Amino acid sequence: FVQQTEWSLQLMTQRALEAESNVEKLKQEIFILQGELESSKVENENLRASQMTDLGAVKHNINFALQNLQKIIMGANWSIGQLASGVESLHFVADVLKSTGKISEVEEEKE
Repeated sequence: FVQQTEWSLQLMTQRALEAESNVEKLKQEIFILQGELESSKVENENLRASQMTDLGAVKHNINFALQNLQKIIMGANWSIGQLASGVESLHFVADVLKSTGKISEVEEEKE
């Protein structure tokens, strides 16, 4: 009976040592996983911040392009105004030339 009790005690001691060893391994694994979790959290925060920065840069670029487009439109409107004015001037010159031509014809007929 004593031998059986000693054998059971040794078996329980061995199981306890194995359990302690497993607990230590699990503690180490938990420590490693917590470190990885913290790294992932930091990386996630950095990605979100980068995404916001990228969005801000996109908005800035859109505003810059919009301002340039508005300047181009204003320049185009000015050019169109100049062209319209030029067309009016050309019509006036054409009318003057027509009148001059008619005057010349009338003078030729008189002669």
